[in-house]
Amino acid sequence: MTPPAAPVVAALESIGLPYRVIEHTAPVRSLAEAAAARGVDVVDVVKTLVVRRGDDDYLFVLVPGGRQIAWPKLRALLGVSRLSMPPADEAFAATGFERGTITPLGSVRSWPVVADVVLASRGEVTLGSGVHDVAIGVDAMAFLTAVGATIADVTEPE
Repeated sequence: MTPPAAPVVAALESIGLPYRVIEHTAPVRSLAEAAAARGVDVVDVVKTLVVRRGDDDYLFVLVPGGRQIAWPKLRALLGVSRLSMPPADEAFAATGFERGTITPLGSVRSWPVVADVVLASRGEVTLGSGVHDVAIGVDAMAFLTAVGATIADVTEPE
C-alpha cells in the first residue's frame, strides 16, 4: 500500500491523530467516484483549497464534497474585500503539495485553516494525503481541533 507523504505522516504522528490510509485502486475522475472508492458519503470527501489573501498570505479552506466556497461569506468572515485562488504552481510553492493531494497536515508552511460548519457534524472525513490516489480518513472534530480550524458557514451547494 502506498503511504501518505512523509510530512503528512509526521504531522499526524506529532499531533497523535489516529487515521486510516485509503488507496484508490483505480483513478477517480469525479467526487462520486472518490466517495465510492473511499466508502464514504460525498459530503465526507473534503476538498482542501488554497486561497490567497495577498502576497505570500494564504489559508486553507476545507470544503465538504458537493459544496463550493461561498465567496461573500468567506470574505465577510476574514474581513477582506478580495480573495483569489492561486495558480497550481503557486499553491504548490505555498504548501509543498500538488493540487488533488493538498492537506493542511505537513504543509511546508502552517497557514490558517477555515472549515465549513457542515464538517463539524460529520464522523469520519477523508482528505488529501500529499500523494495522488491516496487519501486519509480522520475523525472530523479531532482533525478540525488539531489543525486549529476556524469553523464557520463558508460554503453553499454546488
